[in-house]
Amino acid sequence: MNERAQRLLKALIERYIADGQPVGSKTLSALSGLELSSASIRNTLADLEDMGLIASPHTSAGRIPTARGYRLFVDQLLTIRPLEELAMKEIESSLQPDSPQRIAQAASGLLSDLTHFAGVVVTPQRSDVAFRQIEFLRLSERRILMILVTLDGDVQNHLLATERDYTPSELVEAGNFISQHYSGQGLSVIAANLAGELRQLQGDISELMSAAVRFGQHGLGSPGDAVVISGGMNLLNVRDLSEDLSRLRELFAVFERKTELLKLLQQGREAQGVNIFIGEESGVVTLDECSVVTAPYRINGQVVGTLGVVGPTRMAYERVIPIVDITARLVSSALSY
Repeated sequence: MNERAQRLLKALIERYIADGQPVGSKTLSALSGLELSSASIRNTLADLEDMGLIASPHTSAGRIPTARGYRLFVDQLLTIRPLEELAMKEIESSLQPDSPQRIAQAASGLLSDLTHFAGVVVTPQRSDVAFRQIEFLRLSERRILMILVTLDGDVQNHLLATERDYTPSELVEAGNFISQHYSGQGLSVIAANLAGELRQLQGDISELMSAAVRFGQHGLGSPGDAVVISGGMNLLNVRDLSEDLSRLRELFAVFERKTELLKLLQQGREAQGVNIFIGEESGVVTLDECSVVTAPYRINGQVVGTLGVVGPTRMAYERVIPIVDITARLVSSALSY
């Protein structure tokens, strides 16, 4: 695409995001700053339409962007706006160190309030919760109590069944080893890193730590209500979505079930920063008219969850993207130590 076509596409999308009306060639001539005749602009718009980047609503001579057009705009043409100082202060003051669940609730509400769309946060799964200390206490023969202290001070007690009895010194040694080498991480991370080290340890201690890690992987709960959603009702005020009430009801059903949304948000865990799903890219039919902007957040460098915003494809990406990015960074800071 040549520079002229890029400038026209950028001007068209920015105008459509601003007022939601199809954009005509005369309007583009004024917006783009290009000294082109209306005929030249119409020819370029026809080329953009042939490329699948814009479309012509049958009720208007103007054009609107397609999901593919939004994708090119976001990837190549978008100019990110710095976040306003007032919004920055609001995020910083609302995301102070606290429990992961309360921080997730606060972040979800903030994302909703600042964007006027739906704010979503995947809470850390219990198997991923970073711990500060682990201790083992002998209850009886082959029954061990594992005491796990999380970073936010929560104390969790879990019963382990072992193949043999352990002495108090063996239990202390095993607890000290895990706490010393893996404090600040989650049991799921230990599972990935511990295999090689276990082979170098005394067999009995190796067995005990393996049992603890296995329990951490499978016994610390399931996803359950892992997605916190705030501001879903904001979408009732979005004209692009509220005009189709049946589609809007389906969208609220997705929020209620949470399963499809959780799968989508989990994809964002692998991203280094902000990840954007536009229209059909989400793989969720109900979200075909929506965009989902996500970013992962961390505890001491380990990715433990994802947060983001669900809104219409016609959203102010230049503002929503920094809101999601900065919120993820500040959530990470509030959860780490």
